[in-house]
Amino acid sequence: MTYPWAKKLPSWLFPSTCLLCGAPGQNDRDLCPGCHQELPYNTIACRCCAIPLKADPDQFLICGQCQRTPPSFAQAFAPFIYRPPVDTLIQGLKFHGRLTVARLLGELLGEALIQGSNPLPEYLIPVPLHPSRLRERGFNQALELARPVARRLGIPLIADGVLRTRQTLPQSQLNVNSRRANMRGAFVVSRALHARHVAILDDVMTTGSTVEELAQALRKAGIEEIQVWACARTPRNEERNHGS
Repeated sequence: MTYPWAKKLPSWLFPSTCLLCGAPGQNDRDLCPGCHQELPYNTIACRCCAIPLKADPDQFLICGQCQRTPPSFAQAFAPFIYRPPVDTLIQGLKFHGRLTVARLLGELLGEALIQGSNPLPEYLIPVPLHPSRLRERGFNQALELARPVARRLGIPLIADGVLRTRQTLPQSQLNVNSRRANMRGAFVVSRALHARHVAILDDVMTTGSTVEELAQALRKAGIEEIQVWACARTPRNEERNHGS
């Protein structure tokens, strides 16, 4: 027998608390209504790479970079701009192991995606870490973010389908051109995926070098349509200030 009160027991024992201001959360989420409203939403963005733009939101927007050099993925989506307080949350996750942030941001990303009209992919693939970086950090932030997204959308999550075969330098230490060279040949598809349409998931999309290299590896493995999902997107003039 299932008791209705049993489902509510976790929220009674551990009530949600806003990770930003400490106020009570809302709807069993660690975010209060006020802080939720103040998040830096990426409302006007390139429909190809999700870079924030200043333009009429009713226009069909493709940035100049994507027009000149279309990426290997069909479309990127990032609901937030990598600015306070989202940047602080992501840094807390990656560098201080605040896994509650992954649950919150993953839920927000899944909520934003479910409102879209595009067909959902067959699989969700988090950007992998190199084994040495994984041992150092203890977890893969992209995988932790992908878990609540996969649950919300009902998409199978594949954590072992792609391997990071080279220990690349931290992207934050490099300029735009060096980031592209740094990621070249960094990924290999480790097993047959048997899919036509997949989505790559990462915490932040900066220059796009990481997801572009991963998308190229997936295309070589026969994937026809690739989307990129990220929690946040870095504006063009701030690309040097972040990296995984």
